[in-house]
Amino acid sequence: MPIAMNILKSCTVFELGPNSCSRALNKRGNHKHLYGVLCAGSQGQFPLTQNVTVIEGETATLTCRVDQNDNTSLQWSNPAQQTLYFDDKKALRDNRIELLRASWHELTIRVTDVSLSDEGQYTCSLFTMPVKTSKAFLTVLGVPETPQISGFTSPVMEGERMELTCKTSGSKPAADIRWFKNDKEVKDVKYVKEEDANRKTFTVSSTMNFRADRSDDGAVVSCRVDHESLNSTPQIAMQVLEIHYIPSVKIIPSTSWPEEGQSITLICESKGKPLPDPVLWTKDGGELPDPERMVVNGRELNINFLNKTDNGTYRCEAENTIGQNSAEYVLIIHDVSNILLPTTVIPSLTTATVTTTVALTSTVPSATAIDTRDPNALAGQTGPDHALIGGIVAVVVFVTLCSIILLGRYLARHKGTYLTNEAKGAEDAPDADTAIINAEGSQVNAEEKKEYFI
Repeated sequence: MPIAMNILKSCTVFELGPNSCSRALNKRGNHKHLYGVLCAGSQGQFPLTQNVTVIEGETATLTCRVDQNDNTSLQWSNPAQQTLYFDDKKALRDNRIELLRASWHELTIRVTDVSLSDEGQYTCSLFTMPVKTSKAFLTVLGVPETPQISGFTSPVMEGERMELTCKTSGSKPAADIRWFKNDKEVKDVKYVKEEDANRKTFTVSSTMNFRADRSDDGAVVSCRVDHESLNSTPQIAMQVLEIHYIPSVKIIPSTSWPEEGQSITLICESKGKPLPDPVLWTKDGGELPDPERMVVNGRELNINFLNKTDNGTYRCEAENTIGQNSAEYVLIIHDVSNILLPTTVIPSLTTATVTTTVALTSTVPSATAIDTRDPNALAGQTGPDHALIGGIVAVVVFVTLCSIILLGRYLARHKGTYLTNEAKGAEDAPDADTAIINAEGSQVNAEEKKEYFI
């Protein structure tokens, strides 16, 4: 000790414990005495460190810096206060601990393959008088194991309760588990956290309980584990659901207004798991009455040349290993839609010219014009050809009869007026000569042409 005092008069030399490392200033016998140097000129400096977080199995780097240092020693020690490095001298025999940089202003070491036991508070010491220290906490993250989904049996019958459990171990801190069904998060779940035997990591589990429905068949249920050690890449376990259920049946007609003479197709749409067997078609509780016109093609029933005897209730039955289901369709055949074409109005107009030489004439009343109104055309689908022909024949016969009746009435009225005019003017004359004279004034009128309109 006196030798050290003579060499470093401006510094204070002190003896360190066996777990520290410093500059060896003296050796006596078989005992090794280690001495540290405290220099008063560095009292204004302070070591700077930072906390470090590392994933288990990776590498942690610990750095201690001093901005201004006049050759004062730096030292790193672990949570057990064991010296790791004193300046560039390694003190602890641990092959995982390496020196990166050593100078008067910085001491940086590296710990590879970090384990959970390495977690704790590390100390950087600057050997001034008094000694100044800075703490750096090393946090080691435990990586959760790949999650596993349990409780699933395949297949599951519709209506049964399902309880799925997702479990993962080894996380530190405890991991978070979330459930999804077809990318939609399920909120109603139960979460359990347990501490592992090492009292450092955790085992977490989450349980999802729901009733199986046919809409869940083929759905993807996923369990996602989130943890800060996973670097935003969660661990996911998935399970595809297989739900068995009885068939659902629906009948779809090809037309909603079937008419006589037409055809119709009834489609039996059935869904189930397992896939239903070929469907069975019946009419009014029995077999199809006319197999020649009623043809079954897979799940379709084709009925040709419809008539009123086809009216009734048609039933489609589908069955699988889970159960049987059916649907019904009431078929009503409508009459053919008759279309009355619009008829052209044919006015009956007769012009008659009469020339007479009799003494007296009179004006014949004009015949009344007959106008036949068009019946309104009925909207509907075009019927067969014989219906159209029958309608046209009926119109022609009706027009012909009307023309004959009007012509007969006209001829009858004209004849009566002519006979009456022959005697007009002579009935008041006292004798024949006077009658002739009275009739002479009417000769001009006798030559006039009269027109009669019907």
